[in-house]
Amino acid sequence: MGYVGNHLATLVTGVFAAVLTGLWPYFVDFAPILNFVFIMAVPITWFLTFTCWISQRSTDYMHNHAPTHAEKKSLSNTQTIQTTTSGSQVSLSEIKQIQNELSLELSNVKETVKLKDSEIERLNQEISNLETLVQIESLKTELANLKMLASKRTTKSK
Repeated sequence: MGYVGNHLATLVTGVFAAVLTGLWPYFVDFAPILNFVFIMAVPITWFLTFTCWISQRSTDYMHNHAPTHAEKKSLSNTQTIQTTTSGSQVSLSEIKQIQNELSLELSNVKETVKLKDSEIERLNQEISNLETLVQIESLKTELANLKMLASKRTTKSK
């Protein structure tokens, strides 16, 4: 944390703002443009000092009041979730148990789907084989018809 408790940016801008504020009366009489620069610079540096201070306070508050890892773990083990429809509460352990049951059921469904996929593949192969057999039979029938036509032509030509 250091000597200034992480407020180094606040300290530096504050010192700069204080120096500008202290020098302002000595440079008022030199040039009007210099007076304008001081009129702009002094409020801006004090605003930056205030902004640095507020942001560091906010960061310190968030880090000091945030639960540590052990507190988060103990909170997560005893955490309950209230459902909006029935008003009942479900603990985290019950959610884990239901999740395990559902993952087991999902793996069973996946196995069943794999079996169905293999059955579908086998049936597709049988359909393909039957289509080939039908094509062979239609070719045999066509060949028999052609032989019959050829024999009729040979008998007519004699």
